[in-house]
Amino acid sequence: MSEGLFRLPRPGRAEIAPGAVHVPDWLPLEGRRELVAACREWARGPVPIRHTVLPGGGVMSVRTVCVGWHWQPYRYTRTATDVNGHAVAAFPEWLRELGRSAVAAAYGDPDAGARYRPDTALINFYDDAATMGLHQDKDERSDAPVVSLSIGDSCVFRFGNSENRGRPYTDVELVSGDLFVFGGPSRFAYHGVPKVLPGTGDPAAGLARGRLNITLRETGLAG
Repeated sequence: MSEGLFRLPRPGRAEIAPGAVHVPDWLPLEGRRELVAACREWARGPVPIRHTVLPGGGVMSVRTVCVGWHWQPYRYTRTATDVNGHAVAAFPEWLRELGRSAVAAAYGDPDAGARYRPDTALINFYDDAATMGLHQDKDERSDAPVVSLSIGDSCVFRFGNSENRGRPYTDVELVSGDLFVFGGPSRFAYHGVPKVLPGTGDPAAGLARGRLNITLRETGLAG
């Protein structure tokens, strides 16, 4: 990643729920461009981007590619036995540093950033019609925060409670360059994307249509 990738969050940083922080416009243009280029490389393989097939036969409307560990419902593996049997791309150190900087910025705590050890990234691509139902990120063996970065079209991000998919929840508009981190009491909150806002993309970053969501996590797995 280029030097000067990170900057202090502009006014508008908000705690949506305890441990869940939205930092608008955190990732500058050059950082967005570099992430778009990296995501395009990962999408080509060794395990290509695909629509994930759920155990009941349903197919997710988003397309997903993974780095570091391969996520398949509902576990992590080093090889994509549900796609082509290949090992996933390695998790790069610059992406780990990006995650640490994100946690430090969201919580205003450099020590929290230094403790963060992400080892996998799930990259979801949303076209105009793609959505993500309310779900919990609970396949990890770690309760470290989840870092979410948005590039391209804006979306409605629904952030709920930790008990069920119903209310209370808060709808947040995530715009290209926005950071959202959730950990602590909100680590296992239900969340999803009921709507993408077509035509709000980020051509300067190389993504005129569609939305990229890059989520960094600690799996807590060895090896």
